[in-house]
Amino acid sequence: MTIEQREDRLLRPCAVRHGENAGRLHPEPEHPHRTALQRDRDRVLHCKGFRRLGYKTQVFVNSEGDNYRTRLTHSLEVGQISRSVARSLALNADYAETLSLAHDLGHTPFGHAGQDALHRLMKNHGGFEHNCQSLRIVSVLEARYPSWEGLNLTRITLAGMMKHGRIYSCDRHLEPVSKMRTGMSLEARLVDLCDRIAYLHHDLEDGLDSGYLEKEDLEKMDFWQQAHERCLQSSGSDYRQARLPLRIRTVIRELLNQCLNDLIESSRGALDAASFNTLDEVFACQPAELPVQNSPEIRNRLQTMHAFLKEKLYMNPSVKRMSFRGEQMIEHLFSTYLERPDLMPGHFQARIQTDGLERTISDYISGMTDRFAEKEYRYLRAVD
Repeated sequence: MTIEQREDRLLRPCAVRHGENAGRLHPEPEHPHRTALQRDRDRVLHCKGFRRLGYKTQVFVNSEGDNYRTRLTHSLEVGQISRSVARSLALNADYAETLSLAHDLGHTPFGHAGQDALHRLMKNHGGFEHNCQSLRIVSVLEARYPSWEGLNLTRITLAGMMKHGRIYSCDRHLEPVSKMRTGMSLEARLVDLCDRIAYLHHDLEDGLDSGYLEKEDLEKMDFWQQAHERCLQSSGSDYRQARLPLRIRTVIRELLNQCLNDLIESSRGALDAASFNTLDEVFACQPAELPVQNSPEIRNRLQTMHAFLKEKLYMNPSVKRMSFRGEQMIEHLFSTYLERPDLMPGHFQARIQTDGLERTISDYISGMTDRFAEKEYRYLRAVD
């Protein structure tokens, strides 16, 4: 029995299978002890772009504190959640984890504000979108092998990373993969859901830790009151006597566990009823029709949480000030490199002829961490 056969024997017939990964853009020998999809996961985990996520904003910029989530910790948390849920549903946990770890690689410094700024600056040059940039990182920009650019991931992993099937015009090497992508796998759908579940609950925790969210406001929400009551019933006096930060974490953990248990139970029943026999049957469905989903009750609760966070945290004037500051730095760096491309590292300058000046600048800036972007901004402006 091969490694692929051993890993695939417990999967649903409609799961992405280790033995059917569509190969790599650049042929290479298989590993004797790991499947190709397991190697994809490991390549993402070891790449520089993944390490840089440790200093990129999730909600709060890196300089605001050591305990808040970053893009790195968020990606690891989504990976853990996706792997657990996928395993419970007999889907490909290795594949789900790979897509989770790679899903934020293309994010800019300073969070969504940085992405919005770069998209405005690139509006006449193909725009900027973090999903397209993630694909560009793993297929072009990472330099780890002497015989090809990028990480040389399998085609099925590249297809799973394409949320909308879109690529930049300079990434023609990905066109065959884009054409191959006819729909969304169950694992890719699962990762999207776990991503949203993770950031809503963890932004709630970080917002409370930061003081931007008030516990009194949450105590007015039905979902918080109900979770609080369940914690009282399960932990009793230990919960009542715990410090406030621990009680908050206990409630959020209860909310998260309820959401994930509901996702597993609702999806398991829907998958059994759907009786998909092949991956092609999955690809023939629209993403919203796929039988991996929360119950209507939990979906409504997640919408309520998102509306609360948008009003109280994402649109908070202090958070918007942090975002605006990041936008200003990115705009200055972009205009500076546009006038003086010779200020970029040599290996980026070498890409200008093939990829264009603006795309090369976008690649360079989007790969920066928060702290490097601020350091470069201050240095180029001669600010101490």
